[in-house]
Amino acid sequence: MKTCRRTFKMAKDKKQIRPKAITPKGFRDYFGSDVTERNQMLQKIAEIYDSYGFEALESSAVETVEALGKFLPDIDQPNEGVFAWQEDDQDWLALRYDLTAPLARVYAQYRNELPTPYRRYSMGPVWRNEKPGPGRFRQFYQCDADTVGSASIAADSEICMLLSDTLEYVGISKGDYIIKANNRKVLNGVLESMNIQETSIRDAILRTVDKFDKVGESGIRQLLGKGRLDASGAYIDGVGLSDTEADVVVAFLTSKGSNIETTLSNLKNLIGSSDIGLEGVNELETMAELFEAGGYGSSKISIDPSVVRGLGYYTGPVYEAELTFEIFDEKGRKRQFGSVSGGGRYDDLVKRFTGQSVPATGVSIGVDRLLAALKEKGRVRGSGLGPVVVTVMDRDRIGDYQEIVTELRNAGIRSEVYLGNPKNFGNQLKYADNRGSPAAVIEGTEERESGIIQIKDLILGKKLSEEATLEEWKDRPSQFTVRRDELVQKIREILSAYE
Repeated sequence: MKTCRRTFKMAKDKKQIRPKAITPKGFRDYFGSDVTERNQMLQKIAEIYDSYGFEALESSAVETVEALGKFLPDIDQPNEGVFAWQEDDQDWLALRYDLTAPLARVYAQYRNELPTPYRRYSMGPVWRNEKPGPGRFRQFYQCDADTVGSASIAADSEICMLLSDTLEYVGISKGDYIIKANNRKVLNGVLESMNIQETSIRDAILRTVDKFDKVGESGIRQLLGKGRLDASGAYIDGVGLSDTEADVVVAFLTSKGSNIETTLSNLKNLIGSSDIGLEGVNELETMAELFEAGGYGSSKISIDPSVVRGLGYYTGPVYEAELTFEIFDEKGRKRQFGSVSGGGRYDDLVKRFTGQSVPATGVSIGVDRLLAALKEKGRVRGSGLGPVVVTVMDRDRIGDYQEIVTELRNAGIRSEVYLGNPKNFGNQLKYADNRGSPAAVIEGTEERESGIIQIKDLILGKKLSEEATLEEWKDRPSQFTVRRDELVQKIREILSAYE
């Protein structure tokens, strides 16, 4: 019988395409000390928020696009400005754009169960599908504090005081910041006196005057009028106001006087007979009185008409925290650090869900910018020290080394056993250096039998190797031999020198 053999041509395996190991555009990875420093800051902020009686809220990171509503840059394009996707049931969902929209939804949903006023704080990441740039990321952290259900102007004043206390508590000294407060009602009164009624024009004016600190008076005049060329050479269309109308708006922005009385007088002259404008001026006067009574004078919180805030949903007082100290940019030029926080009153947001007006006011702190400011001032509180590393001299004695590390941890000392290849002792010390370890613990069989242990001060050792003479190195040894029962005490001595 003849056997037939069939030859099968095997298709060559396609070359495996490996994904690129890159961070998506507009995002970043955080390591070690970055995460620790941020967590420490969040803890500090939470302590102040809690001391004011605000209650923590952790809401969903995902909201319906419908719930985001007027928070979106373009409500007719559900995925414009946010990271959104459409569900099988045709609903659009999106990662939260900020922490205020979720609050409005939460309060509307649970309003019968929540106390009134409802005082909450929230901390966490938010996502914006916007063009990234230097220092501008698509994911960043915010810390919000809000009071929902109180129409009292004292609630707005309290938020400003809270912001002042928070900045000082995390390390921004008095004199290095100023909180500026204004009232959207005053600007509405100015526009009313100019007989500007159309909502689109009002919104355009709001967005324009919010750039006052960036483009200055001449730039604002151009943007309120025909437009201007920006730094890139692109032409930006203006609002289309006449020179006379632009003069009035600029007069409002520059109406801050040498004291509160002068400022309020200037504003009254600008609003004319507008009732809403007068209401705003009176609210500012009340806020100034409350600031003074609470010990937050003009050196901490100032009434400043140049603060407008560009978002259209603000209905009353608005405020922002500006850091006043100078830093150097990438080209070595001096500039002020600028704003790290902002907020205001938004009485109509919950109404979108319930049909009933619910007063609310709150503030948001940009955590990443605040942390960057503290680093500029050298006031980040984290030590940056890595763990104490227990080296492995004998791989058959891992249990002994685990015993040592357990003792250190029970004493509250951050520590770890080296779990790489112990064959090369030098690599173990190199690992400890890479971790930023303050000390390495060394115990061979002889030390174990003699009841002693060796400790190497890695920070001192590095310093001596770089700077010290031979005589200094001999006088200040960086490696110690101590009794086994003195291990914890000696490690604590080393840590106290560097924390």
